[in-house]
Amino acid sequence: MSGEPDGEVLRRFARGDEGAFEQLFRQFEREVYGWILRITRDPSGAEDVLVESFWRAFRGRAQFDPARSFGAWMRRIATNAALDHLRALKRIGGWQPTADALAAPVGPDRDTNEAIALAFGRLPPDLQIVAALALLEEQPYADIADALGVPEGTVKSRVFRATRMLREELARLGVRREGGGRS
Repeated sequence: MSGEPDGEVLRRFARGDEGAFEQLFRQFEREVYGWILRITRDPSGAEDVLVESFWRAFRGRAQFDPARSFGAWMRRIATNAALDHLRALKRIGGWQPTADALAAPVGPDRDTNEAIALAFGRLPPDLQIVAALALLEEQPYADIADALGVPEGTVKSRVFRATRMLREELARLGVRREGGGRS
């Protein structure tokens, strides 16, 4: 995330100063949106989650420690809001990623890319989020762990489980591992 704002702005924010909140919003909006978009893979949904994330930050401002990193705190809030968003969509069956939304590597055919997107969308939200950040965005495990508030070992095990589930689902969908095409 961008450079940290000065301590006075952070202290004013923690006390409820709306001007300080607006300043922080302007400074971090683009980066938080990009982080959320990496998770949700949906620009419209990412905008909704962005608003929810900053709303949560404002409501929780009294718990923010101005001596700590605002960027890391905001990333954790955004991650949790994005995860809640994905869970809600799963409950109502409203999210089916497309091959374009996942930015899957260009394969030999569109069917393979669509199968990858479908398999990815079938992952549970807690695995989907680490898979998006680790496998697609190539974020370091330590950064993912920090954003999720879990140990790095948990991230590693979730990536392992997500990879295994993706392989199983792709095999079920008839996608071969070797040539990348369909059986």
